[in-house]
Amino acid sequence: MTMTHFSFSTSFFLGLIGLSLHRAHLLSALLCLEGMMLSLYVGLSTWPSQLPSSALMIAPMIMLTFSACEAGAGLSLMIATTRTHGTDNLHNLNLLQC
Repeated sequence: MTMTHFSFSTSFFLGLIGLSLHRAHLLSALLCLEGMMLSLYVGLSTWPSQLPSSALMIAPMIMLTFSACEAGAGLSLMIATTRTHGTDNLHNLNLLQC
């Protein structure tokens, strides 16, 4: 395993651990998800450089586009819950209530 593979896999697992352990606020969960997506972007960007084919060069851009859409949707959900509930604490939200 090269140092590049080790660094982006470590950053992905740190984001996953942060998402699973620190779920107090919605903003911290969104930041952990964004860190995981950026580490996947780095992994997808380095993968085609090791292969002789150039067919996978568009995959990092597609993933980065989906990551930006996910971040926009997450921030809009955070604003909506903050306006309705007054806070972004995940423990105060009752998801079963309509």
